[in-house]
Amino acid sequence: MASISGRAAAVATVTVVPLVAAVEIWAPAPVHWVVLAFGAAAIAISWAAGRSLSRRTRALIQFVDQMPDPDAARPRLEFHDDELGRLARSLSRTAPKVEEMMQGLRTELGRREAILASMSEAVLAVDSKLNVSFCNESFVRAVGHPIAEGIPLIKAFRNPGLFQTLLRVIETGEPLRKRLNIAVQEDRWFEVYATPLANRPRGALAILHDITPIARVERAQRDFVANVSHEFRTPLATITGCAETLLNGAWDDTKNRRRFLEIIQANSVRLTNIAADLITLSQIDGGRPRAEAAPIAVEEVISSALRAIEPVAGTRGVRLRAVEICPMQILGHRIAFEQTIVNLLDNAIKFNRPGGEVCVSAVFASDDQVEISVADTGIGIPPEDLSRVFERFYRVDKARSREMGGTGLGLSIVKQAVEQMHGAIRVESQSGRGSIFTITLPLYRTSVSS
Repeated sequence: MASISGRAAAVATVTVVPLVAAVEIWAPAPVHWVVLAFGAAAIAISWAAGRSLSRRTRALIQFVDQMPDPDAARPRLEFHDDELGRLARSLSRTAPKVEEMMQGLRTELGRREAILASMSEAVLAVDSKLNVSFCNESFVRAVGHPIAEGIPLIKAFRNPGLFQTLLRVIETGEPLRKRLNIAVQEDRWFEVYATPLANRPRGALAILHDITPIARVERAQRDFVANVSHEFRTPLATITGCAETLLNGAWDDTKNRRRFLEIIQANSVRLTNIAADLITLSQIDGGRPRAEAAPIAVEEVISSALRAIEPVAGTRGVRLRAVEICPMQILGHRIAFEQTIVNLLDNAIKFNRPGGEVCVSAVFASDDQVEISVADTGIGIPPEDLSRVFERFYRVDKARSREMGGTGLGLSIVKQAVEQMHGAIRVESQSGRGSIFTITLPLYRTSVSS
């Protein structure tokens, strides 16, 4: 690109050279040298003036180029009484305002990026072509791998629901709220709020709130209602069937009449047990203890539970044995704790063999914890069922559990009662060899000092 000084010298040369040539031809010889001198001077003056303009213009260009960078050294402008001088004055007045505006934009941009990056919710921004323009660490953790800026969303994160949500927001320009199931590392649910961005062409921003715990609770509630309905339906259908049979003439059948009444009574007891267990679960879930927590003598509770369950054990031919019961105290609710021990003993007897054994022990696990174990020599629990035995209405052997009058809620009540006392329960089992349920509870502080 030609400079201003070069162009000025070229114009002067094109203008002066023809005049000098004409003078050389027509003017007398003494005049030639004078004309040549004036021509050379005109070209030199034009070149010098153009060079000055070029230098001042370059300074203005450099000044404007460096205005966005506050750390760059700007050239010193010359304020002459001409158009370039007025332009230099205007730029000098404008530069601080531009610098202040740029600094404000940088501060605001940094603040917004810091807020988005530190949010616990996953945040994703895309441009009009659905290329990723921003995502925070929470979104990276949600998808399970880093995402480079500028990569198409469909390649970075293959979830049609999120893709279609953002596409609709970009096309319509209206915000959209939707619940999506995103299964990457695990099955997770997100409440997605997507809104259009004001830039042109239009992009979109999505905020993903993890509602997996809420979704699991809702699913558990649906399953619970379905299970309760199923558990009530079976005994009710049996009672209805027996009652209809008796009303339709079986009452006169003295041989089978008693059997029908026994079936009705057994299923009525089953319904009563289910209702009682549901009330117990409701009390535990609602955090409404039956009484104020108080010190409990573990040895007394275990002895009482063994006496209560002994008739059942005798009927089934199972021997009860207290192996090692250390004198200790825990803090909790005696009725709930005794019911917990009774439930464990009842299960150990129901799923045992004739001539089997149930052993109870209570020992110090550490300076501030106790362990209460109930071990049996029964049928055991298959490995695939161990993680689910504390679920409501879950049965390992459904036919045998119903035959024994079980509700499927006993171990769930045990687990929640133990957790309400700030303890934990675990199970170890070998199929065909028996099971050991171990409760770990905090030791009552007074007993520690004594």
